Amino acid sequence: MIGGKRFRSYLSLEACKICGGKKADVIPAACAIEMIHTFTLIHDDLPCMDNSDLRRGKPSCHKIFGEDIALLAGDALNTLAFEVIAKNCKPAKVAQVISCLSRALINVVYGQVIDIQAERKNVGLKKLREMHLLKTAALVQASLKIGGILGGAKDKQLKAFSNYGYHLGLAFQIADDILDATSDSKALGKPAGLDEKNKKSTYVSILGVEEAKKMASFHSKKAKKALNQFGKKAENLVLLADFVVNREK
Repeated sequence: MIGGKRFRSYLSLEACKICGGKKADVIPAACAIEMIHTFTLIHDDLPCMDNSDLRRGKPSCHKIFGEDIALLAGDALNTLAFEVIAKNCKPAKVAQVISCLSRALINVVYGQVIDIQAERKNVGLKKLREMHLLKTAALVQASLKIGGILGGAKDKQLKAFSNYGYHLGLAFQIADDILDATSDSKALGKPAGLDEKNKKSTYVSILGVEEAKKMASFHSKKAKKALNQFGKKAENLVLLADFVVNREK
């Protein structure tokens, strides 16, 4: 409850609206997605992961409550998210939504495994893209698809959301790499320069800042193009594709 962009839950709300669904139909799933995202942040910050002491401008969960309680808090949010979906989403859609979210979460975990194993190693763009598609884009894609599912999307529409999420997730992550290298902790609300400190390969370490910006812009444009079939209905998602590469935190 201490802030954050609510980025992924917003994607679900917009996707549902674009497909003609009602806000009330997607709110529980959007809340569940935010719980999942917060769970991943709590675990990401742990000393055994990224060892980050700051999140959203406040001390990380484990800095306030200890590593044991932080670990359990993440576990609880992960489990509670699926209970919220099971109890509050349309019964006919529950299995599809849970399947989509659980698959995305498995991909996030796999992406984190790659991230840990890649520390202090030089990895190429191909491996870096694979990691970010799993660690970042997977939940972005799932957020959109879940919103679409609950809004009654057709297969063609779900595919468009998936393509949009693919490129939006990469643009978001590249922008994160750039901000980590160029911004400061006060502006970000989390420690800046953590990637370099942990000797991680990033788009900035491989390409440099300017080329990384070009790649982020490329994926932002591809994301917007994926929404062509929706016309003006997708105006907010088009604006969001610009926001992710121009944000300051």
